[in-house]
Amino acid sequence: MRIAIGSTNPVKIRAAQNVLRRVYPRATFVAVDAPSRVPAQPRGDRQTRRGAVNRARAARAQARADLGVGLEAGYLETEFGVMTCAWCALVDRAGRVGVGGSSNMLLPDEVADQLSAGVELGTAMDAFARIENVKHKMGAIGVLTRGLLDRRRAYEYIVKLTVVRFLWKNAYGKPIAPV
Repeated sequence: MRIAIGSTNPVKIRAAQNVLRRVYPRATFVAVDAPSRVPAQPRGDRQTRRGAVNRARAARAQARADLGVGLEAGYLETEFGVMTCAWCALVDRAGRVGVGGSSNMLLPDEVADQLSAGVELGTAMDAFARIENVKHKMGAIGVLTRGLLDRRRAYEYIVKLTVVRFLWKNAYGKPIAPV
């Protein structure tokens, strides 16, 4: 089995590999730069989920793989303030789509204000934490939880939720229509 991961971010690649190797031990992995076809900083669950599905489909097609993986992070505006969200999608050759998410965490006002001004979360977190390239390291979740959880482990969790669709193929109906 060939699995294409729709990202060149080492954190996303490692998270997908760590989980999917347990399900598909003989799989080979390839990482590709797959487009999300959503804004660079997705807003809301729907847009973020769509970005994950788009990345998974594009990665699978681009690499001619059996399975495509898309991971997308975004933010939500809630009654409590601005929060993170993250979604994963898996797409196979038959058109089956598995989805799973999310890691919701309240963002500091300073970061939320930057998101409202159009700044990407990674850039806002770099400034907040005074760490370069946070999104390729511990992520906002690692900074804000002070290491209790990091981005890789949070992504591993949602990849595990996403693979359910493929562990129980016969329990689900027809493939999901395009997003």
